[in-house]
Amino acid sequence: MELQVTGPVFEWRGPAPHHFVALPEDDAALVRDVAAAVTYGWGMVPVAVRMGDARWTTSLWPREGTYVVPLKLAARRSEGVVTGDVVDLVVTIDV
Repeated sequence: MELQVTGPVFEWRGPAPHHFVALPEDDAALVRDVAAAVTYGWGMVPVAVRMGDARWTTSLWPREGTYVVPLKLAARRSEGVVTGDVVDLVVTIDV
């Protein structure tokens, strides 16, 4: 399953700051439909992500009724992405 996601980058200041993009409601519903088949626990869903020329693997995090895509620091740096930027992502779930 491949999702085309566009959204603003936000920072969450937990124990260590992380940057994310939230999935739109429709995409989150699609992920919920397949999550049980692909999750490795705690609702985390393994994915491959592409943002411009940057590619990485990570997991979607369930948060506040949707899922969020963690943006790796190296990917943000290579693409010049900062908090508040609106980015285009391709999120692939191997179902």
